[in-house]
Amino acid sequence: MIKRYLYPEIERIFSRENKIKKWIQVEYQVLKSEEEFGIVPEGISARIYPKLEKIDVNEVIKLQDEFEKESDHEVVAFLMALETLIGEDARYLHYGLTSSDLLDTAGALILVEALNLVLSELDLVISALKVRAVENKYVLFMGRTHGVFAEPTSLGLKFLSHYSEFLRGRERLIKAIQEVSYGKISGAVGNYSFIPPEVEQNVLEELGLKPEPVSTQIVPRDRIAFLMSVYALIGEAVERLAQEIRLFQRTEVGEMMEPFYSKQRGSSAMPHKRNPIRSERLMGLARLLRGYLIPAHENVALWHERDISHSSVERFIIPDATEVIFYMLRLLRKNIEGLVIDKERIKENMEKFGKYYLSEPILLALVKKGIPRKDAYVWVKECAIKAQTEKIPFEQVLKEHPKIKYHLEPEEIEEALNHNFLKYVDKIFKRFSL
Repeated sequence: MIKRYLYPEIERIFSRENKIKKWIQVEYQVLKSEEEFGIVPEGISARIYPKLEKIDVNEVIKLQDEFEKESDHEVVAFLMALETLIGEDARYLHYGLTSSDLLDTAGALILVEALNLVLSELDLVISALKVRAVENKYVLFMGRTHGVFAEPTSLGLKFLSHYSEFLRGRERLIKAIQEVSYGKISGAVGNYSFIPPEVEQNVLEELGLKPEPVSTQIVPRDRIAFLMSVYALIGEAVERLAQEIRLFQRTEVGEMMEPFYSKQRGSSAMPHKRNPIRSERLMGLARLLRGYLIPAHENVALWHERDISHSSVERFIIPDATEVIFYMLRLLRKNIEGLVIDKERIKENMEKFGKYYLSEPILLALVKKGIPRKDAYVWVKECAIKAQTEKIPFEQVLKEHPKIKYHLEPEEIEEALNHNFLKYVDKIFKRFSL
């Protein structure tokens, strides 16, 4: 992840220092549990604990780098570093374990720590959308389909739609956190050759994780693929809202604008520019998130009990994707909170082309009069097109139409054109207890 889009709190979690701390934590918990079950000598954890507590993580990293040049094995080099710093008692660390016992279990701890941050940021987005939805509940707003005028709706309902989507994203993220909260302490091929399952249960309970029901040498990677799919879906929810803001910020629309700060510049050449750069950035990052899906899913099918083809991929995609979604959510929240809504422009846009878009109330009024729908549709369409092309008020054209005026009195046309498009908005909001 490049520094430009990296927040320090998420960077710390995926730092090498934190990874080594988690490795040490896992190794100690295993040692302590093995001692309780009589697998390693009594008193060994008490002798090692003070040394581990005082150990300099940066010194471990320095020695690990030196040893890895020869061993070409990250975990072996780590263990060699601990033996160098702790002494001969360190030989009981990693007893009966394989590398993935350490990597996958510590990796789950790191990922859960990061995902709780992501969840907190998602909750702030949801709260910001809730505020926007409620405050704009009764603001009449032009709904658009295919990019063109459809019928009026509630601006609050538009925000509520996004609110609802992010609530679904939250449910999926919680499920994803549960999916990746698994570790393994089951040995080389997952058959507990040298460590009983009770040790694994004990260790993982202490760490706040669950045992993988049937592991191979690794925790199965469908769990990570599921998480990446959830990331992509949340990213697409961000993208959908960012796209809305971009579309409404166009000069000829101008109904919403993302925040633009006093010292901000929109263009190096054109001082007048006020571009939706944050929304555009969010859409670009959503594409990046989707790009992580293929390698994550291709990591699921490994050779037999495992191969290592997934490892290099995960060193990139797990931290990067997590950092990307965290950044996106924080930036989106700032966009929502600082969003400028021009209610006068909304009203102006609804009125400046005439009210031909009120065609459905007239159509249904004619249907109620007994007119076949296909005929009523043709008549109203004729009026709507004439109103648009000749710049004549829609109400006038309707009242002059030879067939419509025969079935609808002028006051009935006026009543239909005054249809309340927001009459059920409260009921929709009540679905969310808002």
